[in-house]
Amino acid sequence: MKLEKRWIVAFVIITIVACIGLFWPHQQAAVSENFADAKNINVADVAWLLTASCLVLLMTPGLSFFYGGMVGKKNVISTMLKSFICLGVISLLWVTIGFSLSFGSPIGFSIKGTYYGIIGNPLEFTFFDQVEMLPHTKLGTTIPFILFALFQMKFAVITPAIITGALAERIRFISFLLFICLFSLCIYAPLCHMIWHPHGLLGSYFGVKDFAGGTVVHMSAGFAALAGVIVLGKRKNNEHIPTNIPFVLLGTGLLWFGWFGFNAGSALAANATAAMAFATTTIASAAAMMTWVFFDRLNGRKVSALGACIGAVVGLVVITPSAGYITIPQSIFFGFMGAIVSNKMVYWKKLKQIDDTLDVFACHGVGGIMGMILTAIFAQGENASLLHGGWNVFGHHMVALVLVSIFTFGGAYLLFKLTNLIIPIRVTEESEDLGLDLSQHGEKF
Repeated sequence: MKLEKRWIVAFVIITIVACIGLFWPHQQAAVSENFADAKNINVADVAWLLTASCLVLLMTPGLSFFYGGMVGKKNVISTMLKSFICLGVISLLWVTIGFSLSFGSPIGFSIKGTYYGIIGNPLEFTFFDQVEMLPHTKLGTTIPFILFALFQMKFAVITPAIITGALAERIRFISFLLFICLFSLCIYAPLCHMIWHPHGLLGSYFGVKDFAGGTVVHMSAGFAALAGVIVLGKRKNNEHIPTNIPFVLLGTGLLWFGWFGFNAGSALAANATAAMAFATTTIASAAAMMTWVFFDRLNGRKVSALGACIGAVVGLVVITPSAGYITIPQSIFFGFMGAIVSNKMVYWKKLKQIDDTLDVFACHGVGGIMGMILTAIFAQGENASLLHGGWNVFGHHMVALVLVSIFTFGGAYLLFKLTNLIIPIRVTEESEDLGLDLSQHGEKF
């Protein structure tokens, strides 16, 4: 298939989606077993979740600046666009079928008389059927269901955007679009359902604690990034010279700011848990930032703005699964440990050999793993962790960690291979030499 035909197919798909949306027989929500009366809506919770949704949306442009400043000058625009375009692609995918796959009625199997889901019913909330002003009885009980769906949409958007940093400077744009659609439907949606749906397999049966997405977002993106760089192969010139450090600083600031919506918003209410998550988020990031720069200096490297920024983001990643489950002093330890381990992984020679352009696996994948392990040890609440439930609870988390790692890495590897069969994912040598900004987009930084 020639390049022009691929783009024709893409345009036909968006045309079909738009036409279906116009004539879709939308089903309205009504007070029932699944939907409560509008009088249950709490206006303070609505105000906070509207704000939190805006904050999480801001993280994706923030990520584009964060990544864009790190790559070579010939690939700034292409790298930033791959993050930014997720706002369009994944938002439409989420409305049409993604939300239904993630939070629809569970499809799975029964264990000892209890039913556990591995994915949602794809037809229940198609084109946001029933996703309106009434609150759901199990999902965001004090806010309109539409607000819950939009808040969760921002998580679905940023997850594939995180992957772009690993694939920068060598992946074909249209292939990337196809992959993130497949990833969102085949990996993100099932993982989201299994952990965050009240009857999901990992959350309900294994008892996995993931307050705001350490497993759903960061581990899935990190392992997908690892799979991607293995399939893509190394760049011809993998020398890493960041183009614009102020972009990285700006992106870090936007990410840190938006992360308050990411973590504190995951309380789904304007309450004390949200306030605690807000506090642990910023303290863990501060601890990780300072640990990273000091650890760099102890290892003979200069204190750099780039290092400070990476450290801050790693701290945000590590605290994400436990933001509402631990104390502020514990969050300092989370940031400290996350920074040490991720820093060692960033400079690990064997990981460098596979050419993860912006160290996505070392920061997001490993950060997500560390967050899950530390959460499994310290999370407060009955039967929540090793310290509050015993070895059995911790063991369930570790089994789940292995299962998630295999599922996300193996699934992403197969999806990259499938994408490559449909559309070659690697740009030509000439395009790589010219730079993706010009060769893919006809623009120049």
